[in-house]
Amino acid sequence: MKIVFMGTPVFAVPSLEMLIAEGYSIAAVVTQPDRPQGRKKVLTPTPVKEAAVRHGIPVLQPQRLRSPEAVAELAEYKPDLIVTAAYGQILPKSVLELPALGCLNVHGSLLPAYRGGAPIQRSIINGEAVTGITLMYMAEGLDTGDMIAKSEVAIEDEDTAGSMFEKLSLAGAELLKRELPRLVQGKVKAEAQDEAQATYAPNLSREDEKIDWSRTSREIYNQIRGLVPYSGGFTLWNGDVFKVWAAAKPGAGQWTSNDVDVQTGTVLKLDEQGVVVKTGDGTLTLLTVQPSGKKAMDAAQFMRGTSLTVGTVLT
Repeated sequence: MKIVFMGTPVFAVPSLEMLIAEGYSIAAVVTQPDRPQGRKKVLTPTPVKEAAVRHGIPVLQPQRLRSPEAVAELAEYKPDLIVTAAYGQILPKSVLELPALGCLNVHGSLLPAYRGGAPIQRSIINGEAVTGITLMYMAEGLDTGDMIAKSEVAIEDEDTAGSMFEKLSLAGAELLKRELPRLVQGKVKAEAQDEAQATYAPNLSREDEKIDWSRTSREIYNQIRGLVPYSGGFTLWNGDVFKVWAAAKPGAGQWTSNDVDVQTGTVLKLDEQGVVVKTGDGTLTLLTVQPSGKKAMDAAQFMRGTSLTVGTVLT
């Protein structure tokens, strides 16, 4: 059986490595084109490409998978099965019809909830306590295919998008390892998704990173950790972007203010323990921040050279 694997970020690497370790024949890997990264815009391969190169597997990097040239090149490998994990492009019908055993996808949510490109981040931002992996057949719609199996993973209060990506990438590889032999033997029974229960998780935008201090402390806390370590949340200080990379979990022991007339976003306290900001239902203590033009720093570092003062309103 020949498999073509499609994936791009670190999330997909454990699934690819598992297939290789289990002795499956990987005919080729399809991943996104190399992209410029960092301040120097260095052309950088995807994590999946790096893994494939280490194992001597041919790599395809089409700009558009649906182009006739890309489909023709893929067809030359005559895959019996296509496995995808966070590839980043929708597979056209011409690709879906290539393998006799179909196209599988390792999706980072418990479908039909959180279809789309940012299920992990949005699960955290929305305050979910549980997420997971769905192994599914791919269809022409956005994550609409029949479900083969699921694996639940708890979201702890301290988890960020980064830690959940790691947990779910490993859970995805384990689920694929468990179900693939059964699929090859024709023993899986896929289940159609309930469209009435479907929710969507579109890719994040700059708007999703803005902190609205009138929201509850828990909502803002969830927002920040759902954006870490990729972008962080941000507010404005004197008109400049002021990023927030970590905050203390709201709850018992938090510094409080009895002045209900204080405007939300007001800095109420400032010391080496953190920056305490008024929220819609109390306060939130910022632990790691990044002023415009500077690197991220903890509260103690920030205190040593900041001009931020108690009473300043973050907008």
